[in-house]
Amino acid sequence: MIDVPRQITSVRRRVAARTTSAGEARVVEVRRSFGVPPTDVWAACTRAERIPHWFLPISGELRPGGRYRLEGHAEGTIETCDPPKGFSATWEYDGDTSRIEVDLAGEDRGARLDLRHVARVDTDTWGRYGPGALGVGYDLLLVGLTLYLGGGGAPVDTEAASAWSVSEEGRRFVRESGERWCAADVAGGTEPVVARRAADRAIAFYL
Repeated sequence: MIDVPRQITSVRRRVAARTTSAGEARVVEVRRSFGVPPTDVWAACTRAERIPHWFLPISGELRPGGRYRLEGHAEGTIETCDPPKGFSATWEYDGDTSRIEVDLAGEDRGARLDLRHVARVDTDTWGRYGPGALGVGYDLLLVGLTLYLGGGGAPVDTEAASAWSVSEEGRRFVRESGERWCAADVAGGTEPVVARRAADRAIAFYL
């Protein structure tokens, strides 16, 4: 279904500190390039009729000030939108509010996607799982987007995707992703022992 080593190595992962009005935060960032124009990636990430083809059904008003809701998952408010360069929104999930920022760059021969999630560090989730709680999820999200864009816009086969996620290959992907986020966490300043424990918990959670 997916070339695990290629997908893992095609993503740049980064963890950085940021001070927000709510206090100390961490930025969990993924970057990946695609061999399609930025307008194609923009449409895949912002059009309500296309997002369910590779991620989750979405409802609401996808415009600045509008509210969105991902079925069975997060909801929030669209804060900024600059087609086809980027957007930002709040990310409200399980009683916690954080923020996502998406930037697109490139030309017709290829686009680069930067996705940043600005997360509070004073939550039980961050303390227990570290950046892997978000990062492994984003790696899996990028699998769906990669398949969708690589398939010419055909919807991802959800049954095949579900079967892959519990296969040995899918489990290997989760373990590899968790290891990469552990390394990014250490590079971002976390003590190696603390990062290792958090990564082990995150990997176990996704497995």
